[in-house]
Amino acid sequence: MPVITMNWEELEKLVGANRALILERLPMLGCDIERYDNETISVEFFPNRPDLYSIEGVARALRGFLGIETGIRRYEVREGGWKIFVDRSVLQVRPRITGCVVRNLEMKDEVIRSLMEVQEDLHWTIGRNRRRMAIGVHDLSKVYFPLKYTAVGSDFSFIPLDSDKEMSVSQILSEHPKGREFGFILEGKEVYPMIIDSKGEAISFPPIINAEKTRVTEKTKDLFIDVTGFDEYVDKALNILACMLSDRGGTLESVEIIYPEKTEKSLNLSPRKLRVKKSEISSLLGFELASNEIISALEKMRFSCVEVGDEFEILVPPYRADIMHEWDIIEDIAIGFGYERIKPEYPKTATIGEAHPWNEIRNIVREIMLGLGFTEVITFTLSSEKYYKYLGKVAKPWEDYVPLMHPLTTEHTIVRTELLSKLLEVLAFNRHCELPIKIFEVGDVVIAGKNRLNLCFCIMNSKTTFSEIRSYVQAFMREIDVEWKAEESEDGAFIIGRQAKVIVNGKSVGVFGEVHPRVLESFGIIYPVVAFEIDLTQIFDCGEIL
Repeated sequence: MPVITMNWEELEKLVGANRALILERLPMLGCDIERYDNETISVEFFPNRPDLYSIEGVARALRGFLGIETGIRRYEVREGGWKIFVDRSVLQVRPRITGCVVRNLEMKDEVIRSLMEVQEDLHWTIGRNRRRMAIGVHDLSKVYFPLKYTAVGSDFSFIPLDSDKEMSVSQILSEHPKGREFGFILEGKEVYPMIIDSKGEAISFPPIINAEKTRVTEKTKDLFIDVTGFDEYVDKALNILACMLSDRGGTLESVEIIYPEKTEKSLNLSPRKLRVKKSEISSLLGFELASNEIISALEKMRFSCVEVGDEFEILVPPYRADIMHEWDIIEDIAIGFGYERIKPEYPKTATIGEAHPWNEIRNIVREIMLGLGFTEVITFTLSSEKYYKYLGKVAKPWEDYVPLMHPLTTEHTIVRTELLSKLLEVLAFNRHCELPIKIFEVGDVVIAGKNRLNLCFCIMNSKTTFSEIRSYVQAFMREIDVEWKAEESEDGAFIIGRQAKVIVNGKSVGVFGEVHPRVLESFGIIYPVVAFEIDLTQIFDCGEIL
């Protein structure tokens, strides 16, 4: 999750409160203070609040939460007369573009640093590592309007940021650090998106790199911001940046986007309206709040609110990209009211609990693996489709794996269906540690919408072999007292001829062997690895499988 480092002196000045009060109240907004000293404070925010990824956003929220400046803040957008023409050729590559102009900024070091940090945090979270959305920030004095958003061939060239020589698109993708890092987004494309000014010079190659000629410096006074991508998050990212820079004293100007079939005007910072029923608020919170308490709580969270009959009409600030449902508003009511003020109550019904068979099996397996000399690891239950390619497998959504509707990062887009890829990740992170490394995990996976309980263990060593992993499989199966046999297997994650599947009661329940070098290379592992993964729910009564 994003960690924002802020200068104490600047934060106190922007908030209008001392650091003791900020330290006391900031965690109540829903964040964790990682560390602080006399100069700075580092705070970890959840990915659902991208408006808090800058010191300006944090100060805005704190001023409301502390009662210094409550209610919604209005933002003025002037007509700029700026135009971007969108060529039909780019619509199949990266179809959405928006932008704005921000004037009269004092680009001090802290402002530039904050702008660059929030840009990258937005890329990582709502931008899905620039795949869904990417931002370009330019010195307006070096940008010549009108602009053209078009598609170019791989031989098109310009001087990219942090370079002193002209490079073609193909050279940027293969040689420039940003091209190597983000080139996967444009993999397989025959043409590439490019923003070109009226002089015929490129200012941005989204989502990879800007041109050097529009670099922002301390001498910059006016900015042009472009945002490209695929959906409404393009506009949400622009709103967050525009509001942040307006809070710094910038003057906002709109840009006209002229598509082949339509024309749009950028930067709509008008508040959205939502209505929430009073009964819904008390039902979800579990207790009653008076109308004035609800209104006060929402105003502290920087909303505007009026009571209309049995409902509340609420104006949502343009930078709150996370407000998608009435329940999001009710959560902010609880935060604004104060979680510390909510009195805990014992449940009205008393029950006696017992261990679920699933957990009993988990504990038995854990004890066995620790006794065999393995170290337990616990990894994320969310994973990515890319690991099927790494492991040499093919899978379909819902038939094999469960996809997430609104994933927060490109690394966490599905619920995992196996444990091997997660353990290989752990080995890759620890490849410089002393060998051998012997790790295991017993945890949940979801296959075709059904929960399963799997065990996976791996050994990474300079000379580990199939014989070694077979001996540990034999030891484990002996300890759980299950009859089994090994048969030939053709799992893409393992070397053919050095792998076997585990058969129990005529069913294949697991596989073990030497992990294929191609798989190890995909994970960045340089030593041999052997592994075993088994579905425990196929050999034990683990209780009801949901």
